[in-house]
Amino acid sequence: MLTDILIWVLLGALAGWIASMIMGRNAQMGALANIVVGIVGAVIGGFLMNAVGAPGVTGFNLYSILVAIGGAVVLLFLVGLMRRA
Repeated sequence: MLTDILIWVLLGALAGWIASMIMGRNAQMGALANIVVGIVGAVIGGFLMNAVGAPGVTGFNLYSILVAIGGAVVLLFLVGLMRRA
């Protein structure tokens, strides 16, 4: 159980950090924000992938990291839209 939580935190940190660099927000975000964005992004990415008939996050592998990064980018984009409004 603890290992699973640590893997989610590691996946979230990696996905959130990469997504923040893609969206140009790396300087504005700390480590905790990257982890939260990455974990929430993994949930969003998994939901979106399931909606189109593809598997979502399947564990700690390259595919899951890409899904989490995609979801995190969507999350950061939506947050950016809300801040402008």
